[in-house]
Amino acid sequence: MITATKGFRVRRAAAVAVTAGAMLSTGLVFAAPAQAAVAVPTITAKSGFVMNSATGTALYAKSADTRRLTASTTKIMTAKVVLSQANLNLDAKVTIQKAYSDYIIANNYASNAKLIVGDKVTVRQLLYGLMLPSGCDAAYALADKFGTGTTRAARVKSFIGKMNTTAKALGMKNTHFDSFDGISRGSNYSSVRDLTLLGRSAMKSSTFRAVVKAKSYTARTITKTGATRTMGAWTNTNTLLGWNGTLGIKTGSGTQAKYCLVFAATLNGESVMGAVLTSSSAANRTADVQKLIKFGYAKIS
Repeated sequence: MITATKGFRVRRAAAVAVTAGAMLSTGLVFAAPAQAAVAVPTITAKSGFVMNSATGTALYAKSADTRRLTASTTKIMTAKVVLSQANLNLDAKVTIQKAYSDYIIANNYASNAKLIVGDKVTVRQLLYGLMLPSGCDAAYALADKFGTGTTRAARVKSFIGKMNTTAKALGMKNTHFDSFDGISRGSNYSSVRDLTLLGRSAMKSSTFRAVVKAKSYTARTITKTGATRTMGAWTNTNTLLGWNGTLGIKTGSGTQAKYCLVFAATLNGESVMGAVLTSSSAANRTADVQKLIKFGYAKIS
């Protein structure tokens, strides 16, 4: 015999079972849903890498440790070495030498900041000339200024030595520099993982961050006569600046190196950093990096 109380309990249990079944059939389940898989992008670059900037965790890797030509992404290290100097005075003036302009001409009119022989330019201005228009003349001036030795050749050699010492200290195991600007003498290479490590370290400098995120910069230099010269505006070669939180860092291109980019981006509290080397065209380089930034954000979230 079923009492009224017992009957109530049976009916209540049945109702709970029916309700649970309905919830399952409609998808109204309290368990947290599994995160949807993020599609791994396909890029044209021969090497690509993305990390979580905050943790250093790798999020994507394609031939991440393969040694490749770096073109002007080399200039990130040039800036890093300069900004690592003890008691650095960013307002110290450097006189532009004819050797710097001769170097540009000798290297088939390499990318330059159009620095004028005899002008006095500050270290800060040279950093903008180095990173925005990718000035090889600015790179030469900085190497000459911050290397040590009694001759220009000795100072440049010393500066490149500092670049390699810094690379070793940062754990860049597949990197070697033989130039201050990426115009290789036969032994200037790195990997996308190494360049990302370099970029992460360089971005710790507030001066470096300010330089690489600038879309343009106008320098006012001092001429031989003491007058002020307003230079033509330097435009950043990185056209991705501002896209989806992109903050920098440096482009590179060359006949053999093809198209390269070391990038950093932050959006909604999520930060990614990475690099691509040997993209087949400037347009493909841009598309590659956009894919990697989107993928990085998706992997973190």
